[in-house]
Amino acid sequence: MDDGRWTQLVTRLERVMDGAERLLDGRGISPPPDRIAFETYWAFRWEKYGASGKLAPIEHPHLVDLDDIVGVDDAKEMLVQSTKQFVAGHPANNVLLWGERGNGKSSCVKGLLNRFASAGLRLVEVRRWDMLSLPALTAMLRGIPYRFIVFCDDLSFGESEDDYRVLKTLLDGGLEERPDNVLIYGTSNRRHLMPEAMSDNTGLGEIHPEEAVSEKLGLADRFGVRLGFPRFNQETYLAVVDHYASRLNLSVDRATLHGEAHRWAMNNGHRSGRAARQFIDDLAGRLRLDGS
Repeated sequence: MDDGRWTQLVTRLERVMDGAERLLDGRGISPPPDRIAFETYWAFRWEKYGASGKLAPIEHPHLVDLDDIVGVDDAKEMLVQSTKQFVAGHPANNVLLWGERGNGKSSCVKGLLNRFASAGLRLVEVRRWDMLSLPALTAMLRGIPYRFIVFCDDLSFGESEDDYRVLKTLLDGGLEERPDNVLIYGTSNRRHLMPEAMSDNTGLGEIHPEEAVSEKLGLADRFGVRLGFPRFNQETYLAVVDHYASRLNLSVDRATLHGEAHRWAMNNGHRSGRAARQFIDDLAGRLRLDGS
């Protein structure tokens, strides 16, 4: 082999070895952002690319005012208390917010930034299909002098998905201890995060059906705090409507406001905090267009 071809071969081998070393030493994961980034930004998004990934700062996070979330006071109070313990460096639990869609689960988590970011809380958004990255992500955050909530919105798994086992291990603790500056908060419309079939009750097809049920319940059980967000009744829905109307100083009498809000909910098929906010946004736009 001539010297030129030999040199090319050595160069290619060196590149392969460098890549292998990066995968072995860093698991293919980019280093965390510079510490200055955590001083500048409050929220980050985990961006996964094949076997690698990085934390990308969110320049314009959705900052929710917790006082604007009405009708779920008990759940909101428990969430704030648990997060307050965590930010202060005291023992705290992972949190699962479950229940009716549109009633403030995600907004409650986002609202924690307004309340606790100045005390060192940072939010990291992880998509459900990137759950397999959680061990690498939490290892990346270990030792950084901030408190991190890893947030996964709309967290649920199908029967054939195995990613939930990674989450179960991380929540309960494998051989590697979870960093004490990281907690996991998830939201879901499902109480147990997994689909529940009629066969779970009848045992059809299972020799030991109780073991199949236990496997499904095991994931949700690993969240130490589980907060329910029930369906709004009409009274709660109208209270949320009144709150948003008051915040925007809408000049409309209460009977008319409630009548239109009721029709809006009927047309949209459900009463929720989201439906109330959408109704008020629509009403405010119409009133301002008419010059009222």
